[in-house]
Amino acid sequence: MAVLVRDEIIKLIKQKKLSITPFNKKHIGPASIDFHLGNKFRVFKRVEKPLLIKSPHDDYQKITKVIQAKDTITILPGESIHGITQESIKLPNNICGWIQGRSSFARIGLMVHITANFIHPGHSGKQVLEMTNAGPVPLAIPIGTAICQIILEETKGEAKYRGKFYKQESP
Repeated sequence: MAVLVRDEIIKLIKQKKLSITPFNKKHIGPASIDFHLGNKFRVFKRVEKPLLIKSPHDDYQKITKVIQAKDTITILPGESIHGITQESIKLPNNICGWIQGRSSFARIGLMVHITANFIHPGHSGKQVLEMTNAGPVPLAIPIGTAICQIILEETKGEAKYRGKFYKQESP
């Protein structure tokens, strides 16, 4: 297993084995691809009653709602929201990915993914970002910001993801 560098990423795109939409070659770094913040967000409703968590498949949609932002999204200190990338990625069955936040944002308290940063081989769709403001000040993030990086890694063997979030388009 090995992390793919820029030349390998470009080669896979040219061979049509890897797809990123929209694609801009300038967004490929030495060993990652910049993804940008979309304008749809899933935010938590204000509820009084605790949510009893019994399984990882409990319906988070009962306590959240989807909103659309025009220019920016503001995350208050201690608040968590789900964002989604502008880009959609389609991975071949022998490549997995990792979502990584940017260090410049981490320094001001923004966590781009809380725990679920793995992208399965064969996955297709946009990436949901579990964003949390761990800092002491509200953060206003412009739509279109290069919010995270995707790191691609070759797998040993092949697999196809076809789970609950396959071809996801909304947070």
